Amino acid sequence: MATSPRAGIVLAIIVASYLMIVVDISIVITGLPKIQASLGFSAAQLSWVQNAYTLAFGGLLLLGARAGDILGRRRMFIAGLSLFTLASVAIGVAQSVTWLLVARAIQGVGAAVLAPSTLALLSTHFAEGPARTRALSFYAAAAGVGATLGLVLGGLFADLLSWRAGFFINLPIGLLLIVAASRYIEETPRHTGRFDLGGAATSTLGMAAWVYGLVRASEVGWHDAQALLALGLGLAMTLVFVLIEQRVAQPVLPLRLLTNRQRNGAYLARMLFLAGMVGFWFFSTQFLQSVLHLRPFQAGLAFLPVTLPNFASAMAVPYLTRRFGSHALLMAGLLLCIVGLVWLGQANSHASYWLHVALPMLLIGLGQGVLMAPLTAAGVAGVAHKDTGAASGLVNVAHQFGGSLGLGVLVLVFASAAPAPAHDIASLAQRIATVMDASALMLALAGLVAWICIINPHRRGILRQKESLA
Repeated sequence: MATSPRAGIVLAIIVASYLMIVVDISIVITGLPKIQASLGFSAAQLSWVQNAYTLAFGGLLLLGARAGDILGRRRMFIAGLSLFTLASVAIGVAQSVTWLLVARAIQGVGAAVLAPSTLALLSTHFAEGPARTRALSFYAAAAGVGATLGLVLGGLFADLLSWRAGFFINLPIGLLLIVAASRYIEETPRHTGRFDLGGAATSTLGMAAWVYGLVRASEVGWHDAQALLALGLGLAMTLVFVLIEQRVAQPVLPLRLLTNRQRNGAYLARMLFLAGMVGFWFFSTQFLQSVLHLRPFQAGLAFLPVTLPNFASAMAVPYLTRRFGSHALLMAGLLLCIVGLVWLGQANSHASYWLHVALPMLLIGLGQGVLMAPLTAAGVAGVAHKDTGAASGLVNVAHQFGGSLGLGVLVLVFASAAPAPAHDIASLAQRIATVMDASALMLALAGLVAWICIINPHRRGILRQKESLA
């Protein structure tokens, strides 16, 4: 465990690498119109700029996490970071649709190795308690701040420079992090054994099928035969995966991780939270640009009421945890986000940015800043060192799967929310408002799961301890 000043450097490397992933995802969103014009993407092809990345990322997460357990987490951290950085450069110099999509898929592979390695290294370098709480507060801040920073940078590059600049900046950052990781991060013990190839294959195919089915359903509707076939394949592969994991000696996902009620609740609550919050990020951008008529750069800046409070509240998490406890922060954060989404749901085509958008964004930023750290901590609580990679992979799977599922559901909500054509401004505003209400409902369900599976069992455990001591 890192207890010296070196711990600050290790934390900075881990958080910066995770921040690079989150910023990159957001940069793509604001750069899509310029990418389409530059390379001649059709409307259908354009969605695959994001989907190619999502499929590779979601499909290989568990395999990437297990590779860290067997081969060493620092080694896989550097490998994932190197692949992500090289793919970023390849995207920046892309000359065709195919070139860019292949590079995006490779970048997703790098992220699938890198993302679980960041959280696993954090768990192994910082002991449970105040040290890990502080580290997770920075990690959570990177998730919230990175999303908005990416939107601002993407809009700035798209408006003033080139969409390619958003990918080129990953080269110097990636090289610096690779050198720093080689010097300052200690390698974790390697666990002898072989890869669970059957589990790796079925988990990868299953996750890819789930993500593809959800993405396609969000594009063409839930009645689509290809989407339903993919979802059916995803379910079948998931069942086969579970059967394999029950039988192999060294599974890619030790099923013992799923026997803990608190962690299971954390995974489900995270899925529901991301399912709701993806609606905020995806549709707020459309509201700002298509209803309030802001330029991409202005729209990115318009998210600052989320970013700044998010960062401030995340940095206050260690103090707030000591004062109120992590469970109180989790519920308070969800409540703030729910109120903010319901408030956003009142906006219409005549809305004022400051009253109907900025103020509810302030609540959402504060809420997300305080809840992500305790929610992440619950997902890796009580995990043995040899399983931290797999547990971190599960946290990222819940994150990825929740966002994909949520977007698929909310796009359907968007399409059915108003009878008028979506391109009409009043109709568009009404549809987006309905999405915000649906997102708030998903967060309310996340709060219910957190109460039943995380908070209530913990309270009962404390009461039993007091009774035994009495």
